[in-house]
Amino acid sequence: MTAPVFVVEHFDAGDGGRYVLDGPEGRHAVSVKRLQPGEDVILTDGAGHRADCVVLAAEGKDRLIVQLDSVTEEPQAQPRITVVQALPKGDRGELAVETMTEVGVDAVVPWQAARCITQWKGERGLKALGKWRATAREAGKQSRRVRFPEVADAASTKQVAALLAKADFAAVLHSDFERGSDPLATAELPHEGEIVLVVGPEGGVAKDELALFEEAGARAYVLGPTVLRTSTAGTVAAALLLGRTGRWS
Repeated sequence: MTAPVFVVEHFDAGDGGRYVLDGPEGRHAVSVKRLQPGEDVILTDGAGHRADCVVLAAEGKDRLIVQLDSVTEEPQAQPRITVVQALPKGDRGELAVETMTEVGVDAVVPWQAARCITQWKGERGLKALGKWRATAREAGKQSRRVRFPEVADAASTKQVAALLAKADFAAVLHSDFERGSDPLATAELPHEGEIVLVVGPEGGVAKDELALFEEAGARAYVLGPTVLRTSTAGTVAAALLLGRTGRWS
């Protein structure tokens, strides 16, 4: 079993490299994980920095004392994969973010597509965005990542088109089989740069949205002979590309 990951805001250790993990993360380490002296832990800021530490002691219910000797930075993996995720109903958005984080997606962009039933407006929208970001953080810890995916503010269709125009490879997952979309499994992929995948809502990507995305340089692709839910399509597509680009090698 790999060492558990805990998120910290800084890596400032005291004399001899003794570092105190306290607050909610310390409480989880001491009272939930019940870590003991001699066990390994990883501290990260979620932005690529990590410290491999050894537990020295536990104090009370929320203070873990570890030995922190050095901090390293994990380089950004190439090519970088961003998934534009149309807003699903209910908690399927958090499910999508959770599984995409686990497989290794680098960024998630919530998209208010024309056919989305869910609407992110006002306080409700901010609350929903906060849940997506919290989910990415917790899933990043669970999957032992030290570089968590960025969850952007909700984007409009025009903003998504602008993002696609800057990408080195841009794909719209489109399930209209009569249209003759290319299979994503055979697409020519870049070895570095930015890959952007667009996952539409349950009702599919509207024709005018698809036209705008194609004008921006994207192409329509299918994953296979079946239709996936919007909450799983991004994860499956990302896993396919992570394997094909060598990031899982």
